Amino acid sequence: MFLPITEKECIKLGWTQLDIIFVTGDAYIDSPYIGVALLGKLLISKGYRVGVISQPALNSNKDITCLGTPRLFWAVTAGNVDSMVANYTPLKKKRKTDDFTPGGINNRRPDRATVRYVNLIKQFDKAKKPVVIGGIEASLRRIAHYDYWSNRIKRSVLVDSKANILIYGMSEKSILEVCQKIEAKEPLESVRGICYMSNEKRKDYIDLPDFETVVSDKNKFIQMMKIFYKNQDPVNSKGLIQQYNKRFLIHNPPQMLPSSEELDMYNELDFEYDVHPLIKKQGKVRGIDTIKNSVTINRGCFGECNFCAISVHQGTTVVSRTMESIIREIEKIKKSVNFRGIINDLGGATANIYGYECEKKMKKGKCKNKRCIFPKVCEELRVSHEPILNLLKKVRKINGIKKVFISSGLRYDLILHDQKKGEEYLNELIKHHISGQMKIAPEHFDDKILSLMAKPSNIILEKFVKKFYHLTKKAGKKQFLTYYIIVSHPGCNIEKTKKLKKSLLKHLKTIPQQIQIYTPLPLTWSSVMYYTEKNPFTGESVTVVKDLKTKALQKNILIGKLKGNIFK
Repeated sequence: MFLPITEKECIKLGWTQLDIIFVTGDAYIDSPYIGVALLGKLLISKGYRVGVISQPALNSNKDITCLGTPRLFWAVTAGNVDSMVANYTPLKKKRKTDDFTPGGINNRRPDRATVRYVNLIKQFDKAKKPVVIGGIEASLRRIAHYDYWSNRIKRSVLVDSKANILIYGMSEKSILEVCQKIEAKEPLESVRGICYMSNEKRKDYIDLPDFETVVSDKNKFIQMMKIFYKNQDPVNSKGLIQQYNKRFLIHNPPQMLPSSEELDMYNELDFEYDVHPLIKKQGKVRGIDTIKNSVTINRGCFGECNFCAISVHQGTTVVSRTMESIIREIEKIKKSVNFRGIINDLGGATANIYGYECEKKMKKGKCKNKRCIFPKVCEELRVSHEPILNLLKKVRKINGIKKVFISSGLRYDLILHDQKKGEEYLNELIKHHISGQMKIAPEHFDDKILSLMAKPSNIILEKFVKKFYHLTKKAGKKQFLTYYIIVSHPGCNIEKTKKLKKSLLKHLKTIPQQIQIYTPLPLTWSSVMYYTEKNPFTGESVTVVKDLKTKALQKNILIGKLKGNIFK
């Protein structure tokens, strides 16, 4: 069933009052890829009554009161994307389209949606029920952070919204605990994975530099981020405190990770894999196209690219689903209306990190001063593509499955690192799991910029490209690689971009079509570099281009929208 979005649907279910009402900036799609759907179905499986208000209007109480008042609490999210990222291009121009709005016109998601929705609830909810915020926008803005769109350090979104609780990261365990404690009228302070405001400090927690200090001192901002990042592993992290005037934001340690069996259960809940019928009548929701007939096989990413928000939200420890669960979900998808035998993706944050992790990290937590695969792959991480190979071979044999594509990103450095099964895995992809092209994301070609991004050297890229085309030719296929490139990342300027174009033409024989201007995302290391103009790990100065015209020029240099010789 779909979660109810109208009073009429609640009456059909025999529900006179909902326990939790989700408010989201997205059109409601019932899929395990959508946080509101997953959490809502999980809560229903535990006996709670849950409804959804999708993209409520802000100019009246018509939408926000359509389901009444929840018995326990409101649950607010901006949606599957930070609302500022959804609403603006990297050059800060308003986006005309929104893939998660019916009809595709970007006219229903407000800027800073989390704050706006909480204000809307507080304006019209006379019962004054607690408000819990979560999702990626809340997660990336849970402490003081650099905000690209206002070009300043902003307070925690919990402070600005005046919500009661912020749940950060992947929220299944935390939201269940919050439900149980609110129902039992017990204090919430012990729940992992939450932030809350207090008039007092917690003695066993670590002090972050206070808000006023990080606003006035960039070095203190860097210090804050270092403390924050060292305390994001569920096994070995301590709680954090950040002072705002006379009050304290209390950041509890991260929630414990789900087991593989729990992750199986989350993804095998009763999903419809479609847009809610009433919302579908309002217009096509294009976001369904990117997730329909796709299956999540793992969660988390130990890649830790400095520009990426995944490690801040999902964590740096990978949890993989069991093969049996993945196959059961595919069997269910096969029964969907209009299924044509194509699985669009078997993946996650990264497609080829399935089925293995560092045993030491699982027991003792992430290393405080070392990353798993940068600047090189740690010896403790036993990289093996055998589990994903076994999965792919098994899925291909399912009756009724014609083709299984791998659309999630690949770590080509891990493929090369795996001396036993890496080449076999690449062969499998070439022969069975791509159609004409394979997408990889080198992001740049300059090793200094790649280092600032925490991406592998261009030497590794060149080795992979040679191996790919060798195996492709050997397989008798006419397939090619496509590349994602980022310009205007810290360290990148006009001269570097000109050299980048030369390098791409020389070594890859192409100029990629997928070129993105860098956007500083809150609480990522690259955004720290962008704001402070320093390498936070060495203290060295970093070239940062902040002028929007110069950012656009860097992209135009690559795609050739310039007259004359750009190499002069």
